Amino acid sequence: MKLLLGLALALVTATAAMAQHDHSSDMGHTSSGAKESGQSAFAAIAEIVGILKDDPTTDWSRVDIETLRQHLIDMELVTIGADVSTERTPQGAIFSVTGNERTLRGIMAMVPTHAPFLEGETGWDVLVTEVEGGVLMRVEGNPAQIQALGFIGLMTIGAHHQEHHLMMAKGNVVH
Repeated sequence: MKLLLGLALALVTATAAMAQHDHSSDMGHTSSGAKESGQSAFAAIAEIVGILKDDPTTDWSRVDIETLRQHLIDMELVTIGADVSTERTPQGAIFSVTGNERTLRGIMAMVPTHAPFLEGETGWDVLVTEVEGGVLMRVEGNPAQIQALGFIGLMTIGAHHQEHHLMMAKGNVVH
C-alpha cells in the first residue's frame, strides 16, 4: 500500500513538473490556456514574431524587430516617464508634455505623428507645437471627453497601433 501511494505521489509530482515546463502552444495559447507572455512589450513583440513566422510571404531580410522594440520603449517612456501638465480650455485642453533626454526622444517620435490619427478618429482639431524640452498638444472638440481622457487617454485613440507595429517590424514604417 505504501509503495502504491508513493508511486502515485511520484506520478502526480512528475506530471505537475512536466506541465510547468510544457511550452507547446495552440494558436498562441499554452496548454494551460494562458495568453499573456509576460511584460507587455515582450508580449507585443511575441505577437508580431508569431504573425511573421506564420506568414509565408515574410521577407526576413527586411524584418526589424529592434526598431519595434525601440518604439515600444518610446511608448513606455511616454506613458510613465513624461511630465504632463494640463490647461483646460473651453474647447478642450492644452497638454504640455516634457521629459528627460530619453523620454523626450519618445515624445518627439510619438506625439506629432499621433495627432493626425487622433484628428481622423475624432474629428477634433489637434495641433502639436514643439517647445523647449517637449511639445504642446492643443486638442479642441468635445471638452468634457478631452479633459476626462487627458493626454495619455488621447494617445490611445485610433486602432492603428497594432498594424503600425507589424509594418514597423516588417521594415516598412518607422517614425
